[in-house]
Parts: sequence; C-alpha cells; structure tokens
Amino acid sequence: MKAILSDIHGNLEALQAVLVDIAHVGVDSIYNLGDITGYGSNPIACIDLSMNMAVVLQGTFDNAVFTGTRGFSIIPEQSINWTKQLLESPVQDAAPQRRRIQFLGGLPTSHAEGNVLYVHGSPERHLNGWVFPEDVYNPSKMEKIGKQFESVCFNGHTHVPGIHLERSPEDWHFLSAAECSDGFKLDDRKAICNVGSVGQPRDGNWRASYVLFDGSTICFRRVEYDIEATIRKIYSIPELDNFSGDRLREGR
Repeated sequence: MKAILSDIHGNLEALQAVLVDIAHVGVDSIYNLGDITGYGSNPIACIDLSMNMAVVLQGTFDNAVFTGTRGFSIIPEQSINWTKQLLESPVQDAAPQRRRIQFLGGLPTSHAEGNVLYVHGSPERHLNGWVFPEDVYNPSKMEKIGKQFESVCFNGHTHVPGIHLERSPEDWHFLSAAECSDGFKLDDRKAICNVGSVGQPRDGNWRASYVLFDGSTICFRRVEYDIEATIRKIYSIPELDNFSGDRLREGR
C-alpha cells in the first residue's frame, strides 16, 4: 500500500504528524507529489525528510526556486525568495546543501506506473495545471484533461482533496473527501484523485490531508498537528507573511 501526499509547503509539524500516522497503517512506500517548499517556516527540514520517499515530484514552488517567481503574487514570491536564500547561503559543510539543491532541482514533473499517473498539477500540464472541483461544470476542459491519461491520476496543487469521476468524456462528477469517508473503490471509470495538502489544506478543514492507495481503493486521511506552533514560527520570520499562518486555522 502507498501513502500519497502533496503540498507540504514547509510545514514541518504537519509533515511529521503525517509520517507518524503513515508509520501506523502498514505503508510500503511514500509518494510525494511536490511543493515541498513555500509559505511555511521549515522548507529545508521538509526537503530532508522528502529525500527518503520512494517517489518525489517537483511542484510549482520547488520549480520557482530555480526558475524565478514570475506569475506569483507577493506572498508566495516572498516565501520562494526566502527559500532560495536558505538553500544558497554559505555554510561550513556544503555537501548537504549541494544534495538538497541537486535533489530539488532534479525532481521530475510526473511518474507513471501501469495505468496510474502521478503529477503535481494536472494530467494535461503536469507541473502547473489546475483541476478544481468546479471544473466539472466546464465539460470541454474535463474532456481535454481526460484524454491525457489512461485510467487513474493522482494530483495535488489545489489543496482541495477529492475525486473527479468520468461518467462520459464530457460529463464528470466531483466527490469531496468527506463523501469518500469509507474509502472509494475504483472501477472502470477514469478518476482523478486530488490528495489534498499536508501543509496548507484549503477545503475548510485545518488537518493535514493525504491518501492511502492499495491499487484499487483510495482512502483519505486527516491528521491533527500542533498548528499553533507552526503559526508562531511563521510569525517569527520577517520574510514570511503572517497570513500564511493565519489561514491555516481555517483551512483556506
């Protein structure tokens, strides 16, 4: 069984709590769909923990550390530039620093196993595409996305957990994570599963989100963590906006 997570965004407390939860449920491997960095106060520690995972993809924030912040608004831009400074600041032992830079900069944007595709963004644009719940009302977009993968796709990026199901090429339905509380068993319909966010959920639920996948059934997991400790650390760093902490309490 796999644990599939995404969008840690430098939230060490949330990631550590998720890893403890994973350790208790008999997982064989951990897949990380990207955006290890950004917004949060501990990008370096989160990078180090991610190095031990079986599959790690590059997210938009991770990519922007190397390619620049064009297109980002001011709050994420500040956090990306701060992460870049942390990664490049002179240190006495440069070897770990080089490993982190090589690791983050060399991550792929997709991974496929049989008929299952793993991306950060969307099946169409692996790095920075979006698949929102409300896209079920945009049949042309969903039809185009549906043509880009064979059967099942796991993604993140929106921070909203749930499953898009294809009823026909132009007719898709969205199931929220709450509607799949007993697990969702895949069938012959195409499915896009957004695993939600470890470090910054945006579905009105502050708890860290990830999924378990045994090859046929998807189970959403929510994990509590010391959210106030995370917020205090964000407040203490001038380069990070307080809003990145405040929003955590409301899951937005």
